[in-house]
Amino acid sequence: MSRAVLSAGSNVGDPTAHLRSVVEGFAGELVAVSQMYSTPPWGGVEQDDFLNITLVVDGPYEARQWLERGFELERAADRTREVRWGPRTLDVDVITVSDSGEVVVSDDPDLTLPHPRAAQRAFVLVPWLEIEPDAILWTPDGGRAVSDLVAELDAAERTAVRGVGRLTGVEK
Repeated sequence: MSRAVLSAGSNVGDPTAHLRSVVEGFAGELVAVSQMYSTPPWGGVEQDDFLNITLVVDGPYEARQWLERGFELERAADRTREVRWGPRTLDVDVITVSDSGEVVVSDDPDLTLPHPRAAQRAFVLVPWLEIEPDAILWTPDGGRAVSDLVAELDAAERTAVRGVGRLTGVEK
């Protein structure tokens, strides 16, 4: 049994519908889902703002299986990978996985865990903190409270991540 934190974002097509597809796709394993957050794009590519959510899921899967399930949802949303950090119908990232209470650490180029830039991204940390106030993210410096990581971010970056409401019909 493993527990994973997933981050999903969309800024092409119907972002709300794309995020709903992620919640529905993981419904059987869903522990918690944040409200939707409007967030500016990250990475310097000119594009529309994103809608993002963070999910906590539990299930009988290995880390790579969480990633593959996210890829399936991206393919169903016609995701293309043309421009790094560019616009997309759906992006599902595996942020961290714990298996039997142990953090999974991987330097596989296809699945680096914990996500190597999660500690720097307000659009991941702020929604995660909403649904798991005591969350810890393993970093190269060891386990760090997500609340501390959020506090260390630039204030403008934190305030740019704005809650815009819950997906209707989602109860977790």
